[in-house]
Order: sequence, then structure tokens, then C-alpha cells
Amino acid sequence: STMRTASELREELTRRAAEDANVRRRLLDDPKGTIDAVLGVHIPDGMSVRVHEEDAHTAHLVLPPAAALDLAALEAVAGGFSSAPEELSIKNWI
Repeated sequence: STMRTASELREELTRRAAEDANVRRRLLDDPKGTIDAVLGVHIPDGMSVRVHEEDAHTAHLVLPPAAALDLAALEAVAGGFSSAPEELSIKNWI
């Protein structure tokens, strides 16, 4: 199978959550477990995933990792996904 980029995984999760209220609720309750169950992607214990739900009164802006972060360490945590800066952070999947 073709390795998907973090952006592709994020898009798939967003689509699945929009189509299936159960997936949306599960992502809010247990992001890492749901990502594993829905996409088959295991998020390492040292990495956190935060799901933010937008509504009519709240918008979210996701910033990429600070340039000072060790890119090799981020790449290792990301499990070999594309090393383009916007794709390094698993937190940015959602």
C-alpha cells in the first residue's frame, strides 16, 4: 500500500468525521485510539493528539512546529511520513 502523508491522513479523518457522527464523537473522546481504529495508524505514547471542534463562534489556527525543534526527532516520531515541514506534526492531522 502507498504511504499516505500526514495531510492526506488529516483530510481522510476530517471527511470521515463529517460523514459519520460516531467517528466524530470518538475522535473527540479518544483521538489516538480512533485514529488507530479508523486509519490503522498507531500514534506513539510520547505524542499527543488534540482534536478541536470548530463551531459558529470559534475558529482554530494550527501552527507548524517551531523551526528550533529537532527535525530528525520529529521525523522519527512521525513514523516516516513526509518530511515536508507542514507534515511533520501528527498534531496537525486533524
